[in-house]
Amino acid sequence: MPAIGWIILLLALALIVGSLMILRDSAHSTRIPEDKLEKIRKRKAEMEAKDKAEGND
Repeated sequence: MPAIGWIILLLALALIVGSLMILRDSAHSTRIPEDKLEKIRKRKAEMEAKDKAEGND
């Protein structure tokens, strides 16, 4: 394989590895505001209560 082929291959690998590292680093930085968490918890409780009520019928 000519040298340009190796250079392109290395650049492609570097882009893939770099993208994966950036994705890994940013995965834990997403925070959900407390008010949205509370809405999620309420909705979950409502759905569980609904499922439980439907299961008893």
